[in-house]
Amino acid sequence: MRSIRVRILALLAVLVIAGVVAWQLLPSDEAKNDPISVGTTDEVTSLDPAGAYDVGSWALYSNVYQSLLTFKPGATVPEPDAAESCQFIGQKLQTYQCRLRDDLHFSNGREITAADVKFSIERMIKIKTDVGPWVLFPSLKNVVTEGRTITFNLSSRDATFPQKLATGAGSIVDRESYPADKLRAGNTVDGSGPYLLKTYRPGRLAELVPNPQYKGAVKKTGVPVTVHYYKESEELLAAWKGGELEVTHRQLPPSALAELNPGDPDLRVTEADSADIRFLVFNVRPDSPFADKKVRQAVASVLDRGPLVTDVYQGTVEPLYSLIPQGVIGHSTPFFDAYPSPDSERAKKLLQDAGAQTPVAITIAYGRGNEASVKESAEIRRQLEKEGLFKVTLKSVEWQRFQKEYAAGKYDAYAIGWFPDYPDPDTFSQPLVGSQNSLHNGYSSKKMDSLISSTLQYGDRGRTSSDYKELQALVGDDVPLVPLWQKKDYVVSKTAVSGSQYLSNGTGIWRLWELGRI
Repeated sequence: MRSIRVRILALLAVLVIAGVVAWQLLPSDEAKNDPISVGTTDEVTSLDPAGAYDVGSWALYSNVYQSLLTFKPGATVPEPDAAESCQFIGQKLQTYQCRLRDDLHFSNGREITAADVKFSIERMIKIKTDVGPWVLFPSLKNVVTEGRTITFNLSSRDATFPQKLATGAGSIVDRESYPADKLRAGNTVDGSGPYLLKTYRPGRLAELVPNPQYKGAVKKTGVPVTVHYYKESEELLAAWKGGELEVTHRQLPPSALAELNPGDPDLRVTEADSADIRFLVFNVRPDSPFADKKVRQAVASVLDRGPLVTDVYQGTVEPLYSLIPQGVIGHSTPFFDAYPSPDSERAKKLLQDAGAQTPVAITIAYGRGNEASVKESAEIRRQLEKEGLFKVTLKSVEWQRFQKEYAAGKYDAYAIGWFPDYPDPDTFSQPLVGSQNSLHNGYSSKKMDSLISSTLQYGDRGRTSSDYKELQALVGDDVPLVPLWQKKDYVVSKTAVSGSQYLSNGTGIWRLWELGRI
């Protein structure tokens, strides 16, 4: 009997010790509220939503500012956020009306009014910064308010207007804190999004804490998050390997992405289809070597996407032959149809017809911060110089300077990525190839503008497919840009972090509030 009793007591002791250890291993309530560390190489150009039209800035805006509308994960139709309701008035798609919620406040405590919404949109268009989002609203005629009702009057039909309001371009700012005719300076934000910006150190980090005053589409505002910004993808990788980060998104080096193992028990890897694409954009101004479309067609004739996909990006991207990527309404392959394989003889004939003296001296620029961009540009140079048709000078430029200089026409060509603003093919047309487009490459075509206008006529977006195919065929002929590749979206997190699979879904919204601790 004694020996049995001793065994039982010993077993109980072991169970007690194991329970204590297990309890100690579980995160406490305090630990669950520790900031989640997120790393990215995307850069914030400006904290003022009138001053930036890039992925890094808009990712932050979607957390600290609020728009009238927003997108739920996977949705193509926006839903109210700062608004309690929105709709087109009549059948002409030229009058859009929203009613503002009555319980909204900026982070400084001031109540949000319809006048703030009107001020925010009109201010963004008035300031018209060289890298700002005003290009999304070419048809906006005026904004009228009455009580909590905001009416947007358009000069032409635009079925995508609600989607544009749901982007970072629709961010609502405090009219008493933001100057009407210039960008706001400093490192603070007065917004009404799910998060408050506690601390911001440009190029280094953004400390975000849940906004207790937030009211809108997001039902749970999550835990504190600290976003760490890195200049180079290799720096991001080193921080991840060093245990400094719990989540990474945009961009680990291709070699690291290629080696990811979704079955690794210590990682949670989300690999999703994406419309994240990259182009080689041509400066088509009269004083550029690419003013003649035959010279641009010559580049399209010799470019080989195969080595870019396999050698540079190690299979983490797919070749792209159109303005509109795969998986989006209207996708076609005009650049494969017109330029099915590299053809140096065709390129030589095109340059002769253009009266260009070979080798044509050109400068190609790209934004600094990614080793893959260095290899990509070197490969493009190798291909263009292979038959002695071009002489290429490469320029690696810091991101903010890069944006301003390509907008000013400082480069003959430049490589740039494009991330969709909203889930509609329009985000790949007007902003990229419409007159006064965001690429600022000097391209303008009345036929192109007419096709873009035609696509905006239809509330049923499936009816736009034929117009978009004609539009893309025109891009293939005019060649204001050459599509290079389309990639998947990768989010990598520690298994102790939940919600990383909802962080991104192919729009400019970065759902940091979905992150939590298990």
